[in-house]
Amino acid sequence: MERLKEIWESYRYQLLILLAVVGLVGVWLVKRPVDTPSQTDQTMAMGSTSSVTSAVSSSVGGKVCVDVKGAVRHPGIYKLKNGARVNEAVAAAGGIVDNADMKQVNLAKQLADQEVVYVPVNGETMPGASAVGPAGTGSAGATSEAPIVNLNKATKEQLCQITGIGDKKADLILQYREQHGQFKSVDELKQVSGFGDKTVEKIKDQLAV
Repeated sequence: MERLKEIWESYRYQLLILLAVVGLVGVWLVKRPVDTPSQTDQTMAMGSTSSVTSAVSSSVGGKVCVDVKGAVRHPGIYKLKNGARVNEAVAAAGGIVDNADMKQVNLAKQLADQEVVYVPVNGETMPGASAVGPAGTGSAGATSEAPIVNLNKATKEQLCQITGIGDKKADLILQYREQHGQFKSVDELKQVSGFGDKTVEKIKDQLAV
C-alpha cells in the first residue's frame, strides 16, 4: 500500500490526465455516428437506377410510327407498340374499304419505324417499293411486275410508292410540274432538287412520261 501511495503522490497528475483521456475516448466511441452514404452518393445511385429503368422501359415499351395509305378507312400516321404487325396498323386506320385487295398484303409482317403500309384496291398491282410487300414474300423492293408511274399524271401518293421517293421528294416533283409544265423525259427529273444521276438511274424503269 505504501508503494502505491508513493506512486500516486509522484504521478497523480499524469494519472489523472491519462484517465481523463481514456474517458473522453470512451465517450467518443459510444457516441460516434454510424457511417451513412453521403447525399452525393445517394443522388448518384438514384440517377443510375433511373437510367437503367428508363433504358429497360424504352426497350420494352417502345413505339413505331408508320404511315398507312391506300384502301383503308382512315389513312394517316399511327404510333403502334414495338413489334406490331401490319394487321394492327390496318386496324388502327379503321380497317379496309370494300374494294381493298388483301391478297397482295402480308398482314403478318412485323412493322419497322417510319414504314409505309400500303393497301391496294382490286385491280391495282402492289407497287414494287411498298414497305409491306406482297403476301408471302416478307420483303420489299422493286420487281419486274412493279407498275409504271407517269410523272405527268401521278398523284403524290403514287409518287411515294416509287423506291427512294418520300413525301418531300414527291412534293418537289409536283412543284416542278406546276412551275415548268409536263416532263418531256424521265431524265428531266434530274432537274428536280434531290434527284441526281444515280438516283434517277435506279428508279428510271418505274417511271414514264
